[in-house]
Amino acid sequence: MEDKQKIIIREVALRDGLQSEKAFVSTENKLALIDALAGAGVKYLETTSFVSARAVPQLRDAAKVMARARRGGIWHEVMVPNLKGARAAADAGADRLIVFVSASEAHNRANVGRSISDSMAELDSIFSLAEQSRTPVAAAIATAFGCPYQGPVPVSDVLAVARQFVMRGADRITLADTTGMANPGQVTETVSHFKEHLPDTALCLHLHNNRGIAMANLYAGYLAGIRIFDTSLGGIGGCPNVPQAAGNLATEDTVFMLESMGVDTGMDLAALIEVARLLEKILARPLPGQVMKSGPLESGG
Repeated sequence: MEDKQKIIIREVALRDGLQSEKAFVSTENKLALIDALAGAGVKYLETTSFVSARAVPQLRDAAKVMARARRGGIWHEVMVPNLKGARAAADAGADRLIVFVSASEAHNRANVGRSISDSMAELDSIFSLAEQSRTPVAAAIATAFGCPYQGPVPVSDVLAVARQFVMRGADRITLADTTGMANPGQVTETVSHFKEHLPDTALCLHLHNNRGIAMANLYAGYLAGIRIFDTSLGGIGGCPNVPQAAGNLATEDTVFMLESMGVDTGMDLAALIEVARLLEKILARPLPGQVMKSGPLESGG
């Protein structure tokens, strides 16, 4: 299979992947991972989040990481939960701010302690700040495919949240299967619905692997026209406010599948595997990724 369109893979291990790790990963190790990922061809990195150190201790060194992170060839995107975080991220030289709201009222309250409407109320000031600092803003919609607290989330609810982001100037919408509840048919239908109603808005898929079918969901999204995907080195991560959450899709597994299909990801699979093994040493435990265990096809695995 050939595809001449550009596939963008956003590496989220440094933020989504590490946020749930109890043992603090040193700033030096985070910087080493950034350098190694850049060497493997990663160009889009969700580098950190300017969030309360009390809420997410793992990311308490966000300013230090951003001050020392490798520049040139890497697009550093930073998740921000509020205006204070957005200001800190812009001051730190973030290449793009990522704002987020859940499509589920129950999950939004569990995740950030406030209603969807309260979260949305702060968006104007964040987008205003971003405009002043000439920093692009993308938006992520959590629980876009279902919520463990309230159950199914109507696609109309997801679209309503997306419209509010786009109206304020978001240049990309990420549909996040925060709970691993999506199935390939649902992904196809949701993406088609968005392409019909927001045809000029870039879409990204962020898929958690709670039930083992995230790769099938990614392929369904690819066939439906998605060309931007979030993945996490080694498959680490998962939402801390989802019961029995599993990790994200492993970056190296995703690159293996797409490259095997003839899709150019711009990444070096062998180098990615080595970075995943480095991460495994840093975290001192086996990681969920599969290709890092078997190796690329030419290895005889």
